[in-house]
Amino acid sequence: MAIYAKHRLFRSRWLAAAITAASLFTGCATQAPPVVVKESPQPKTAQKSAQQVVTLAAPVKPTLKRKIALGRITNETSYGRSLLRDSAGDPLGKQVTDLLSKSLTESGAYVVFERPDISRLKDESNLTGTKLNLVGVDALIIGSLTEFGRKTVGQSGFVSSSKKQVAFAKVDLRVVDVTTGQVFFATSGAGESSTESASTFGFGSQAAYDGTLNDTAIRQAISEAVNRLATEMAGRPWQTYFLSADQGRYFVAGGKAQGLRPGMLFSVQTAGEKIKSPQTGFDITLPGREIAQLRIDSNFGDSEVNEGSVGSIVSGSIQGFKVEQLVVRIKEAS
Repeated sequence: MAIYAKHRLFRSRWLAAAITAASLFTGCATQAPPVVVKESPQPKTAQKSAQQVVTLAAPVKPTLKRKIALGRITNETSYGRSLLRDSAGDPLGKQVTDLLSKSLTESGAYVVFERPDISRLKDESNLTGTKLNLVGVDALIIGSLTEFGRKTVGQSGFVSSSKKQVAFAKVDLRVVDVTTGQVFFATSGAGESSTESASTFGFGSQAAYDGTLNDTAIRQAISEAVNRLATEMAGRPWQTYFLSADQGRYFVAGGKAQGLRPGMLFSVQTAGEKIKSPQTGFDITLPGREIAQLRIDSNFGDSEVNEGSVGSIVSGSIQGFKVEQLVVRIKEAS
């Protein structure tokens, strides 16, 4: 009986020590608690009303939608390459192109034209017997996926373990002037996505290979690159052109979708002479001069591709000038 009592005492002490050790190791392997979403004390209707007030109070500024074409966007990494796949079968490059086209279109700052699939457009035009009317663009975007990969990191202890899957992507883009072929802006974007799991004594969350991490990392990289592109384009001068003139009414390109509203004032300027620089060999447009001010009276059209505005001259005069020789620029605050 004494031996049995000693055995029970030893067993109980061993279990107590094991439970204590497990509690210590568990503290190293537990995941962070989930984020608790807290609702604002203000009702959602009041929040929406406040947001509308701020939006209406913000100054209205035209956002000229520039015409951008997507050119070559390829996968320059070793991921997804094989001897049985040529450059035409580039699924990762096509994915980057599609995500970039979607991001540029959803930004609302560009009119995006497809160039990688232009051969398909020509085939469809020949099939239906219609003429393919291609529109010239302001700039061409080319680039590539330059970095992409995955890694698994983690820690393994006596009774606990953790594993983290990480995907990383980097996209490099260049914006080319279609008239000169000059790269006037280059940018890049990087994205990272991860998932983590932990277990203690074999109990806990488990995570197999997650392929969606690749897509999330690429999408984040493209979003960062497009944001930088938007900042660059926003700093370039805004201008539009006259469409026609009729008995004191002047029709200009750009309407409601581009931010033109009745009552806005614009500067009417001469286009400026173009001369070739003996230093660089590029054409340089000399600064024009303001000859009049135009006020927007109304808008017409139903989309950014066919919209326009009607205006009237409120100061100065454009007599003696052809409307094709003039440009309309946003009136800077003095």
